[in-house]
Amino acid sequence: MTVTPIRLLGDPVLRSPADPVVDFDKELRGLVADLLDTLRDEEGAGLAAPQIGVGLRVFAFHVDEVEGYLVNPVLEFPDEEEQDGPEGCLSIPGVYVDTKRRLNTVAKGFNQHGDPVQIVGTGMMARCLQHETDHLDGVLFIQRLDAERRKVAMKEIRASDWYRAGMTIKVSPHETRGRVG
Repeated sequence: MTVTPIRLLGDPVLRSPADPVVDFDKELRGLVADLLDTLRDEEGAGLAAPQIGVGLRVFAFHVDEVEGYLVNPVLEFPDEEEQDGPEGCLSIPGVYVDTKRRLNTVAKGFNQHGDPVQIVGTGMMARCLQHETDHLDGVLFIQRLDAERRKVAMKEIRASDWYRAGMTIKVSPHETRGRVG
């Protein structure tokens, strides 16, 4: 089992579009195994390759006891129905904000051997397919929020220990004589 550290908000790989997979080889099979192992360990719904630092269009999912992965996904929407509900992200731990998504989604792509695969999702599965495909496009769910919801999310993010731990505090090289401010 290979559990890989998850990249957090602020890591440039999360904002970069991933490259299509062109080689369906042993390395790809290893990446799929790493994604599934890490997703199981984190007990999440989905995990995209960029979240473990790999800029390829691959993600794994585990929704409603259905586990799998998709390589080079392309989404289609069979209707205009929407859902609005809580969404979170392993790269933004502890933050859950209601996010609008399409209710029904069809994801087409490939398995690790290059065979075509199609996943039809509704509700949580549709949300997961859209969320993970966004990761492959360099988009985080907080970018999908309206201004009010984004403000709430950013307040939670800034208050989180993981975010504050990654902040760099610059200290003045000049004598402050005990003064602050």
